[in-house]
Amino acid sequence: MKKVAIIGGGITGVTTAYALAKRGFSVTLFEKHRYAAMETSFANGGQLSASNAEVWNSWATIVKGLKWMLTSDAPLLVNPKPSWHKISWFAEFIAAMPHYEKNTIETVRLSIAARQHLFDWAAKEGIDFDYKDKGILHIYRDKAGFEQAGKVSLLLAKGGLERRAVGPEEMSSIEPTLAGEYYGGYFTPSDSTGDIHKFTSGLAAAAERLGVRTLYGQDISAVRTDGKQVTLTVSDATGVTTSVFDGVVVCAGTASRDIAAQLGDRVNIYPVKGYSITIDLDDAQSQASAPNVSLLDDETKLVTSRLGINRLRVAGTAEFNGVNRDIRADRIRPLVEWVQTCFPGVRTENVVPWAGLRPMMPNMLPRVGRGKSPCVFYNTGHGHLGWTLSAMTADMIGNVVESNLV
Repeated sequence: MKKVAIIGGGITGVTTAYALAKRGFSVTLFEKHRYAAMETSFANGGQLSASNAEVWNSWATIVKGLKWMLTSDAPLLVNPKPSWHKISWFAEFIAAMPHYEKNTIETVRLSIAARQHLFDWAAKEGIDFDYKDKGILHIYRDKAGFEQAGKVSLLLAKGGLERRAVGPEEMSSIEPTLAGEYYGGYFTPSDSTGDIHKFTSGLAAAAERLGVRTLYGQDISAVRTDGKQVTLTVSDATGVTTSVFDGVVVCAGTASRDIAAQLGDRVNIYPVKGYSITIDLDDAQSQASAPNVSLLDDETKLVTSRLGINRLRVAGTAEFNGVNRDIRADRIRPLVEWVQTCFPGVRTENVVPWAGLRPMMPNMLPRVGRGKSPCVFYNTGHGHLGWTLSAMTADMIGNVVESNLV
């Protein structure tokens, strides 16, 4: 039985461990935190959203970034301080613009294919993750935004996604609690939501039942390969250990870039910070006033997910500021104010803020496949769609590992 190490215990690492265990590999998962899903997979927006598969590689994104550069509460914020990593990433981002349509279509297809894997795994393993299958409603306040969304819908349709235009009256029917004036929206009934942390924790337990060895509190200090095997040097509370494996899958989020460099590969991931708030719906009025249908506000770049009866998650924004996990009040405040405007009946006294670093590749597609060495593999760089894509990319990398480690 071939021994495979997985570095990273977030959504991609845990789904990969599960997929490989199902294929009969001896799997050991290394995670630096005490539990699974404690970084980017902890408190994201909750959307399983094929309708949000449009890649960002366009001049419109660049223009918005420049326009908002000095606005602290802007949906997209780029720290103007230069670094070689940032410059190289944006250069590749611009170079990927000619592939905007192709990459968007590919992302849609992956998103749709991932759904059934994830739902099947959850059902088989009995994982409760506050799943809601009420669709996702994109909302627009003006004609220009609505018409641009129509163009995107045509592109999403090429990838196999059906979403329909809706007017203000139907928007109110879909989500009666939404306040404000809107030009129109686009509704995707097949999209859904859930708690990524609860799902990942549940699947980690299922992977253990399949024989996966999950090691938490592990600090990877060195990774080496001779082309035939991989050696990991790891420290924890008991000391330093070195282990040898037949292969390794790097699923380490923003840390994947540095790990890949040790293995002779270039994986140009940049950490793009996103923020979320989780609102405790402690009273009957708040529970009745909070949305049940997931929303995406394209103007503010905010999303919502209802997690059970008594939690509302609001998340969004993109901040290019290096490896920085600070939770800034000026970035959290717009999320709270958005809730107060769109759902005025929701009380916002009990709000838990959070920030996480999305691991983004310049072309907005995840890195899934083999490295230079035949025993090194990657399933990382999913950006803002890790929750949406993870089950499919885990299955893909499972097939790649299976075909290489014979």
